[in-house]
This record gives sequence, structure tokens and C-alpha cells, in this order.
Amino acid sequence: MVNVKIDNAVFQIKKGITAYSLYQMINNNEIEGISFSDKADIILCRIDNKLCELSTVIKNDCEISFIATDTFIGNECYRKSLTFMLIKAVYKVFEKNPVVLEVMNSLGDGYYIELRNKDSLKYLEISDEIINEIKEKMITYNKRDIIITKRNMPISDAKKLFDKYNMHTKSALLKYRISSTMNVYNMAGFEDYFYGYLAYSTGILKYFDLIKYKKGLILLFPNIDSPKTISKPEISDKLYEVFDKAHDWAKIMGGNNISQINEKVVSNEIKDLVLVQEALQEKHIAEIADKIASSENNKFVMIAGPSSSGKTSFSHRLAIQLRALGLRPHPIAMDNYFVNREDNPVDEDGNLDFEAVEAVDIEFFNKQMMQLRNGETIKLPTFDFINGKREFKGETLKLDKGDILIIEGIHCLNEIVSKSIDDKYKFKIYVSALTPLNIDDHNRISTSDLRLLRRMVRDTRTRGSDARMTINRWRKVREGEKVHIFPYQNEADVIFNSALLYELGVLKTYLQPELLSVSEGMPEFDEANRLLKFISYMVAIPDTYIPNNSILKEFIGGSIFPV
Repeated sequence: MVNVKIDNAVFQIKKGITAYSLYQMINNNEIEGISFSDKADIILCRIDNKLCELSTVIKNDCEISFIATDTFIGNECYRKSLTFMLIKAVYKVFEKNPVVLEVMNSLGDGYYIELRNKDSLKYLEISDEIINEIKEKMITYNKRDIIITKRNMPISDAKKLFDKYNMHTKSALLKYRISSTMNVYNMAGFEDYFYGYLAYSTGILKYFDLIKYKKGLILLFPNIDSPKTISKPEISDKLYEVFDKAHDWAKIMGGNNISQINEKVVSNEIKDLVLVQEALQEKHIAEIADKIASSENNKFVMIAGPSSSGKTSFSHRLAIQLRALGLRPHPIAMDNYFVNREDNPVDEDGNLDFEAVEAVDIEFFNKQMMQLRNGETIKLPTFDFINGKREFKGETLKLDKGDILIIEGIHCLNEIVSKSIDDKYKFKIYVSALTPLNIDDHNRISTSDLRLLRRMVRDTRTRGSDARMTINRWRKVREGEKVHIFPYQNEADVIFNSALLYELGVLKTYLQPELLSVSEGMPEFDEANRLLKFISYMVAIPDTYIPNNSILKEFIGGSIFPV
């Protein structure tokens, strides 16, 4: 017998049972005094503060906590597991005519997925009948409650396995793997590799939907707030178009997955990729500047986007392009319109909530914007973040013909913030790092992970925050984005994609020592370990060829701009 501590109570259980068996015992009231909420399903656990799958065998005295699907970690595990079930269903439906399935990117509460002919790699037209057939297979697998097992195999055997399934992006990735073995998951004889943890069985994967969209389909998931329901999909066509353009360009450049970027590094082709990518971004910024300059009404350029999307560097580069067109841009940071610290709203935990729209002095901001619109001179504020006070240091501004305001802040697309300015005078831009780069065809790189890694490097360099502190704060940042930023992205006249295909290889050099400093036993260890494993797939890229006006320089340092 072993002693297991759950919720500060110690229970004796039989040595050698799995965490899943213990969960079932609790669920069946075989262990009194503990119960689970029916709001969400249990999908993972922590054993002595280490993240584990429910298949983990309990061998010694330990402390256990269970993780449900209404958490970021649990929801991500559910998504990966459901994706595995979808891939198995697709391979079964197309058994006689094998296809290549590629998880492209996230859209709303789902993954956008495309299917291609395995030989020509041309897109396959997917009918409603095919969608229904795949969906029925998935429902069948769910009802069968298939155990998802994991085995460790030599890299050479894994390569043969992936080639057999036409998973060639996985095979190519193994060329740069340092370890001699890898874990492969099995679902009723079908095997695949997934970065991260999976559910114990298909029985938990009840909540999903499959819909046809554009050239492919969308696999819809429940979100964290409603882990047992599938909401009506809110899919942004604008966001899809930006992703689609990025994917097409990445394919042309031969860099839409990590193994292809790695090949360019070792073959000394990475310099060209860096320079072409930077030139392409400059071209896009110039095109946006042309659109702004095309109308004399565009006096207020409003720039918003989530954390670490590169808004500041983008605004400076946009200002240069506008100046090249004969205009006079004036940058204004929305952060300078924060309310004084004593008036700042607090969150449910009583901490200052700097993400809330109420943290901005909306009335004062609108008053000054209308004064500028009417040709008056204003005294520009500066916010002292150390003392939490608004200050005036003598800087003034008056708008004349050819003058344009570039206003940057996370709330800039929220109409409440600029309520006094008529829409005809505003040009709205949403900036985000929408990377088309994926680990392989089935393992996507989330935009959230990319931004977290950017922020980690910047915070270490400029804000005295180590990796542990950045990870600790990230959940709150993401919660704020979900409420205050993402709902307004469709309001934008233009979406600018700040992601760079090569940047993860550059960030790796800065990140490794920081992530290794997070010790086992710390609450942030699992996330740090996950990110370490993630960047281990990439060959490091030197920052030698990166121009000093690059958005990436905002994070690694050396930018020509005051960022």
C-alpha cells in the first residue's frame, strides 16, 4: 500500500494502480471525502507537482492533484487528443486513397485543417458527405472508449513508421533530434507523435464538431469557460486570409515547418530567408501607409494587438513610411492615459488590473483627441509607472494639414476608448504574430507560445523579470486578451502579421539558459520544461543578419527605435 495525499487528506491505496484508476475510485465514491465538479472532465494530473498523464502508475507515497478541461493545460490536452482522434478517422475514411492532413492554424475555438493528395499535394475538395463520414468515425471512437497508449521507440523505427503513414514532415524533423528515442502514441493500432500530453482514452472526447470551411475543415473544441459545450463558431474571415497568405508565402520560401527552417540553417541559406522575410514585412507596412495616405480623413491611426505582438516597432516603421509619403506622423502611447494608480481597477483577486479598459482615463483621452481634431493645442501627458501618476513635462501638440496621430495600445480598437472620434477619421490596425510555421503537419505552433517566448526574452532583458515570473503572469495576460483584445480584431481595417519564420531559432539562444533556471518543484516548472522541449526541435540561428529596424529587435535588443 502507498499513502496518497489529496486536498490535504491522506488515503491509502494499492501500490501499482494508475492515476486514472484512482480517479475512477474517487468518482465511484470508493474513497470518501473527495469529489469532482461536474463542470469539467478530469484529463491530467500532477504527482508531487509534476505534470503527468492519467496512465502514470503510482509506485510510492505521493501528493496528487487532478487537472480538468476547464484549465489552460487541460484544454490544450483535450485539443491535442481530439486532433489525434480526427487524424485516425481521416486516415480510415481515406484508407484506399491516402491523404496528407495538415493542421494549419487556430481559428476561433478550433483548428483549421487542410487535406491534400499524398502524391501531388494538391488540395482535396471536401464534400459535406466526407465531413459527415469523418465525424461519424470520431463519434464511434468516442463511444468505444479506446485507451490511448504510449511507447518509446528508437528514432530509426519512428522514421520508418512516419514514412509508412506519409507523415514526411515528422520524419524530416527527426534528423535534428538529439535523443535516440521518442514517445509515440497509439489509438487502436494507429500511431502518431504529439508534442505534449494526451488524454487517457477517447471516452472523454465527447464534445466537438466538424464543419467545412474555405479549402478545408475546422475541428471545433469547447473553450475553457464552457468545457462541455460547443458554441456557435465565431470565425474571422479576415484572420483566415492573413493566415492563408502567410502559409502560401512560407511554402513558396520552403519554410512552413521547423525541419525546413533547420535545413536552411545547416545549408547556409538562412541569410536569404531573413532578408527576404524582413523585406516582405517592410513591403506590407508600405502598403498600409499607402492606404492611410489615400484619404485625407485618416487623422487617427489606431493600433491594437495582444502582448508581444510588436506593436511598438510596427508603429515606428509605419511612421517612417508615412513620412516617406510626405505626411507628419505623431506617435501617442495609450499607456500615457492610464488613470492614477489609486484609481486603477482591481481584479477578482484584489490585484491591480492593468489590462482592463477602465485602467485608461477614457474621458480625458477623448477630450484631448477632440481638441486636436478642432485644431487646438494640447499638453501631452506622460505616465510615471514607478510612482503611478500622470505627469506633464511641457510637450505640446497641434494638428496641422498633413499631420497624423499614430495611437498604440491594447484597447485602441475598442470603440468605447475613442467614442468621441467619428469612424471616418480613424484607420484601425490589428497587429499580431500569426505564425504559419508548425512543428510538423500535426503539431502546430500557437501564436500564444510565440508571443510568450518573445515576452520572456524582452522581460529578462529590460524589466528584470526572469522566465519564472513571465510564465507566472502569462495566464492573466491571456485572460485579459480574451476579454479586451480578441473580440475587437474584426473591427480592424487591416491586420498586420508580425511573425517571422526564422525568429524561433534566434530566440532559442536567449531562452535556453532562462528556461533552465526554473527549478523542478516550482509551479512554473512544467511550462518551462514544455517550452524547453519545444525549442529543442530548432537549430539555433545567429542574429547576425537581422536588420536593426526588425520587429524581432524589440525583444532581443539592438533596435534602432526607442522600444
